[in-house]
Amino acid sequence: MSAASDEMAARIRAILGARPDVVEKKMFGGVGFMLNGNMLAGSTAKGALMVRVSPEGLDTALARPGASVMHMGDKPMKGFISVADEGIETDEALADWLAFSEGYVRTLPAK
Repeated sequence: MSAASDEMAARIRAILGARPDVVEKKMFGGVGFMLNGNMLAGSTAKGALMVRVSPEGLDTALARPGASVMHMGDKPMKGFISVADEGIETDEALADWLAFSEGYVRTLPAK
């Protein structure tokens, strides 16, 4: 993992706090945060924020500053958004993204 990935993971961790329903998992060269076994958010290898969004919330998410469709190599990752630094400059902005994602992920069956 890179220093940027570690920094983003630390910011996510600080906002989510110690919760029994959230588990950290190393993935994609970064850290994923799983809510009831479903991917909620994570830090990418380059330190970007990755969040899960509903199909219905995709356009709303993409309209926000710094948001773009998440890609793995050349392929778009369905249901995931990457958020660049300008979209998460403050902890409040990061917390808002995490809450946006959690609103959807809570509707998914636990794994």
